[in-house]
Amino acid sequence: MLNLLITHATLPDGRTDMSIAVQDGRIVEVTAGLDAPAHEKLDAQGLLVAPHFIDPHFHMDATLSYGLPRVNQSGTLLEGIALWGELKPLLTAEALIERALAYCDWAVAKGLLAIRSHVDTSDTSLLAVDALLEVKRRVSPYLDLQLVAFPQDGVLRSRGGVANLKRALDKGVDAVGGIPHFERTMADGAASVKLLCELAAERGLPVDMHCDESDDPLSRHIETLAFETQRLGLQGRVTGSHCTSMHSMDNYYVSKLLPLIAEAGVSVVANPLINITLQGRHDSYPKRRGMTRVPELMRQGVNVAFGHDCVMDPWYGMGSGDMLEVAHMGLHVAQMTSQSGIRQCFDAVTVNAAKVFGLRGYGLEAGCDASFVLLQARDPVEAIRLRATRLKVYRKGRLLAETPAATASLHLADRPAATAWMHPKH
Repeated sequence: MLNLLITHATLPDGRTDMSIAVQDGRIVEVTAGLDAPAHEKLDAQGLLVAPHFIDPHFHMDATLSYGLPRVNQSGTLLEGIALWGELKPLLTAEALIERALAYCDWAVAKGLLAIRSHVDTSDTSLLAVDALLEVKRRVSPYLDLQLVAFPQDGVLRSRGGVANLKRALDKGVDAVGGIPHFERTMADGAASVKLLCELAAERGLPVDMHCDESDDPLSRHIETLAFETQRLGLQGRVTGSHCTSMHSMDNYYVSKLLPLIAEAGVSVVANPLINITLQGRHDSYPKRRGMTRVPELMRQGVNVAFGHDCVMDPWYGMGSGDMLEVAHMGLHVAQMTSQSGIRQCFDAVTVNAAKVFGLRGYGLEAGCDASFVLLQARDPVEAIRLRATRLKVYRKGRLLAETPAATASLHLADRPAATAWMHPKH
């Protein structure tokens, strides 16, 4: 007898009336019209079942710290970094763990079951590293947390930056990060990319570099990252996050850059909510959008994913852990409003993000983990439009969260009483 059988589901690829059979935490069959004995049966009633959401770029050590020790008044990236520097001496492991665990609860409720978080390694105490390693241990039964060693103050710019980062990796942090555009010179930035990629190659680890989070069109460290990826044979293990300077580069240079990124097999993570908030702050008008060239990168064959980046921290006072909100903003800023473009934005927070994460057993095919979300929507386009309610969230066949359907009871003059949830009836 099956553990779980879902019937009458719509899948993201457009298949309808599908059944998903689950046994021992894995999907054993996906087919139309299956009926079989099961301990639990769920009729999806034509609604969308999607693989769970993934956030490939986040900062969990800072999350839910908004207003500590004060609010970012200018809204700039640099004031956010300065604020984080003020907050670090006040951090305690207990408070950091409590905030991170609270955020993980939010994430699970939103169907977000895998998060890649950068963790600051600039502080010699490595307090944040130890705290997030503890969080990773505690949430492992229900959420995959991957940690990136992130030298927020610059691995070469800060005293002991290289040694601290290596110590973090020795403790069990999963990936090598960097921030070349924050080093003191362009040359130091390029040197940091080379050093960090060599370190990752030595240790057999992935790389996820904050790259060119700037309005400066001459910030071109993504080019160095692509070169080092090829030189060291790191294809498929390297991510350039943000890459916002690309929105300011001239088209001729970008026509050379995009094939280089694709050739190197480097993934790119855009962070729509944060990129458009922090970038363009020095512009009057015209004002730059602030997000990297998402559709152009996708057309070139680059794997592009969307991250949330921040939730209620020194850089961003909003957010709720909802990756559909991220996709919703991404399609607007990138002007990906065609049906295919909107579906690509859904992929950016699911299958594309899984490639960045290197997540095994992900998807809705036989042999994959039974980790998926029932959404109050009929397809990915409607899911993004409505930021659809996550009716049920499963991980490896176990129900983790459920939310009542969103409905409104209408009482209108000259109209019969009705209940609606914004799905157009044809």
